[in-house]
Amino acid sequence: MAAIAATCTVSIFAAQVLLFLAVLVFVVRLWSGRARLLRTPLDGPILAFSVWTLLSAAFSPDPLTSHESAKKLVLFALFYLAVDALAAERDRERILDAALLGGLALAAGSLLQYYFLGFDTLLNRPHSFLGHYMTASGLIMAVLVIAAARLAFHRGPLPRPSAHDLRALAVITGALAVMTVCQALDLFAVEAERLVVAGLAAVGAAMALRRGAWPGEATGTALAALLVPVAAWALVVSRTRNAWLGALVGLSVIAVLRAPRLLWALAALVAVVLIVRPRPMVDRLTVVDASSVDRYYMWQAGIDMIRDKPIFGQGPGRILAVYPDYRWPEAPNARQPHLHDNALQIAAERGLPCLVWWLWWVAAAMGDAWRERRAGGWWAAAAFAFLAAFMAAGLFEYNFGDSEILMFTLLVSALPYALRRQRLPSAQAA
Repeated sequence: MAAIAATCTVSIFAAQVLLFLAVLVFVVRLWSGRARLLRTPLDGPILAFSVWTLLSAAFSPDPLTSHESAKKLVLFALFYLAVDALAAERDRERILDAALLGGLALAAGSLLQYYFLGFDTLLNRPHSFLGHYMTASGLIMAVLVIAAARLAFHRGPLPRPSAHDLRALAVITGALAVMTVCQALDLFAVEAERLVVAGLAAVGAAMALRRGAWPGEATGTALAALLVPVAAWALVVSRTRNAWLGALVGLSVIAVLRAPRLLWALAALVAVVLIVRPRPMVDRLTVVDASSVDRYYMWQAGIDMIRDKPIFGQGPGRILAVYPDYRWPEAPNARQPHLHDNALQIAAERGLPCLVWWLWWVAAAMGDAWRERRAGGWWAAAAFAFLAAFMAAGLFEYNFGDSEILMFTLLVSALPYALRRQRLPSAQAA
């Protein structure tokens, strides 16, 4: 699980291969009686959402395409694996440390691309290890919120990183530097990136399996303290406004949960950014650019799609095919792969009932994270803040459709139920 956490921010292929292996191991553990598949309050909405998605695919005008798109449903297995793996505090800490490590590599990779590889324009934004800058910025937002929650709820002075921590960070920094040089020279660039991903998976697994003092509390705290400024600056240069909004909402939630007066510090930080006006932000602080106008008209088209087929929708994965039929003449772009809004996309693709099941899933996850916040330490607060950030960013981007972001979301949304399972080891988590 730690290897999945470390790689879901840098390589969807590696993360899904590791997920497949983790499922096999979990099935063997279930068969041998060494693990139990406990019920959770998310079982109902996950089942309803999955069944309705398959029904929508079955009634789709192009069922092959729709069933191909619907195969992402298998990723929900990660939620149940995470509930089991995160139940023990030691394992939970180390798995989240691995997630922060992967997030640090992602954010640092974005900054290296921006400053050294020419990914510094609106049409050529840094995407780090991933295939698209939207996915990269969404995950940078996610790890920023998780790291900020860890720091905000830390009690007492921050522990000093150990020598082992510093050596590990030095090795990762060196690996990223070598990878960047290879990419700049176009020399074994793909191989270098794959080696870094494999190294992150190995380090993540080692962090979980080691029985010694490392990684300790200082490891996670040091990662979080380093990740917050690196991810924040990577988010600025990403020029991605939905991720900015999500980060602002997530950090505001953390401030309210930890100490409402921290909102003043957050407001001051935002004011400083607006006054300094970093170059990557200047042209993006507007709602009348072509991208914003295009979103307005694609949302109108999405509403028309829902009116036409409110029950089963147009079919999963079919927005690109049907968009020209619903496109408003004023829309700048003739084709769109998705509608840049979670709720509209799900309703247009799969029907209004599926949207209800999805909202049920999100509301249940956020409600349980809220209820666990007092007894669940920083983990429950981080889960609630991240889900709030995810929903805010999803108002302007179909982030639920990114497999990398979905996997990270399922991992984090398992935290409240893992905490509940830890307190009630002999009872069901529901």
